[in-house]
Amino acid sequence: MSAARPTIDTSVAFRDPLPQAVDIVIIGGGVIGVFAALYLARAGSSVLLCEKGRVAGEQSSRNWGWIRQQGRDESELPVMTHALALWREVDAELKGACGVVQAGVNYISATEEDMAGNERWLEVAKTHGLDTHLLSKREVAEMFSGASDGRWLGGIRTPSDARGEPWAAVPAVARLAHEAGALIRENCAVRALYIAAGRVAGVVTEDGAVACEQVILAGGAWSSLFARAHGVSMPQLSVKATVTATAPLPQFFASAAADEEVALRRRADGGYSIAVCDGHGFWLGPDAVRNLRPWLHEARRGWRDLKPGLAAPSGFPDAWGVARRWSADEETPFERVRVLEPEPDMAFVEAARRRFGERFPEIGRPDIASSWAGMIDAMPDIVPIVDRVPHLPGLIVGTGMSGHGFGIGPGFGRVLARMARGEAEEHDLSRFRFSRFSDGSVLKPGPAL
Repeated sequence: MSAARPTIDTSVAFRDPLPQAVDIVIIGGGVIGVFAALYLARAGSSVLLCEKGRVAGEQSSRNWGWIRQQGRDESELPVMTHALALWREVDAELKGACGVVQAGVNYISATEEDMAGNERWLEVAKTHGLDTHLLSKREVAEMFSGASDGRWLGGIRTPSDARGEPWAAVPAVARLAHEAGALIRENCAVRALYIAAGRVAGVVTEDGAVACEQVILAGGAWSSLFARAHGVSMPQLSVKATVTATAPLPQFFASAAADEEVALRRRADGGYSIAVCDGHGFWLGPDAVRNLRPWLHEARRGWRDLKPGLAAPSGFPDAWGVARRWSADEETPFERVRVLEPEPDMAFVEAARRRFGERFPEIGRPDIASSWAGMIDAMPDIVPIVDRVPHLPGLIVGTGMSGHGFGIGPGFGRVLARMARGEAEEHDLSRFRFSRFSDGSVLKPGPAL
């Protein structure tokens, strides 16, 4: 399987003519929006997906590639288990183009405290009928073909979990959605919603207007900026995550694993994706200041993992100088920065290399094929909003996936498609309701990894 990570320099693959009207417009060509488009088209709805840059150009191609049930927030688990089945189904239909391999996911522990946390999650797994089980110290050593330094006390493993290849997977699913009848238009930013009689009646894109009855906002790190311009407030922030692809290495481990400090996944190209687990970049901006209160709990829990900066790069969603209001006939922030391309944090790259080499001395510090960074859209309780906006009929939000969106993408894509069509919910979505940040609810943070 050969694929390159999508960037603004990637050739435009989708440029369908702009229709006068469709049933549903999707804003954002990441994994959530693409799967929503697929399921809407297959259900017979006319749908237009507008992507300001490139399909999968941002976080949907910059993640670790894990497709995991293990360690999920318990409310996400039914959607995630469904998503796992959908990944297998679509990968088979695409003859393996998504690179989905059932290789299991492993959380391994070098401390008693971390091991106790993993053991507690076994009760959640048991409740939901997962195949998760404990790993002994010996089993962890065997899992790494004897190449590790043996530091781990044990761990947990979910054999039914999988890994995929994000660079290839999301564009491949977009092609499938296109074949099913979804219209897809790259380099086409949605500037504004058209609102009539208090409800969504269409969108205004940089290329013209399109009438519609429903809009799904799945814009990742850009969702909050777009929504706020229409009087819709969400406490979404973004953190910068750095990932590294090693040069090809002997296959001493075919799965995905993480301990307290480093994560790794076998890649289809023969290397490994590696990243630190305890390091993210974060820029202080207007949204960060505005949303300080709902984020206080998570900030206290994870402040040691943040590498703060005072100002995001020019044009980023929460940069100090980025426009917060605009008219539909002028250029917007979504056109000025079509693909977020933050610089990888080389200190995190080197830390991942060093930690990898320490854990696997027979392999040593790996050579690096490439490194990149992405902006992870997150909510204060580390679970997304997947709901209709109560005070703006016709607008549906699917955002704030908190770094977990690639794996669960088919599941929430299907949820959003059914929501837009007015079909019955297949899962309990109360945890993901829009109103939880304003109805006095006590927020319960989900797992960060």
